[in-house]
Amino acid sequence: MAIRLLKKYIAFWLLATLVSCQEPVPVCIMPDDVELRPGDVVFRRGCGLLSQAVLKADSRGVYSHTGIVVDSSGVAMIVHAVPEEPDYDGEPDRVKMEPPERFFGSDRAIAGEVCRPLDSIAAERAAQVAMNVYRRGTLFDHDYDCNDTTQMYCTELLLYVFSRAGLPLSASPSPTPFTLSIIKSDSIYMPSDILKAEELKLVKSF
Repeated sequence: MAIRLLKKYIAFWLLATLVSCQEPVPVCIMPDDVELRPGDVVFRRGCGLLSQAVLKADSRGVYSHTGIVVDSSGVAMIVHAVPEEPDYDGEPDRVKMEPPERFFGSDRAIAGEVCRPLDSIAAERAAQVAMNVYRRGTLFDHDYDCNDTTQMYCTELLLYVFSRAGLPLSASPSPTPFTLSIIKSDSIYMPSDILKAEELKLVKSF
């Protein structure tokens, strides 16, 4: 009897240890009362090393990444250009489409914001352009070159889709204050450059 109780105790202890060592399940940090619309511009402050590097390079920045909301068969999704977030081994860095719950998952974001274009018609057009960029399998632009739209980084994508939609965002590129191995350009557009665009209004920050 004592041996049987000991085995049960050991089994229970092993199970409890296994559960306690598991990573917490990510939760969406975006409040439930936020209703996303096509063309909305979303921002997040990441918690990884790359996000920290972006924030260090952008002294004015609050957020490290941005994307645009699109309508995928009646479901709000977010299209964004992102490196180092593969869905499977060997997947190239590219423009992706993901649900808001994943974009704003607590394993990727510690803060966020939703902004809405003042021109709702242009916003819908921009969302459609973004969908087309995603569907053509556009790769991530590791050269951070806005003159080459065959590949795109996150803010370059936003500038491109709104320009094609007839609503160019009033954003100026930020000089890169120090050399990062991931950045080969002297100046790039940071999320803060998009955030301050006069064509956008705040919906919610969280």
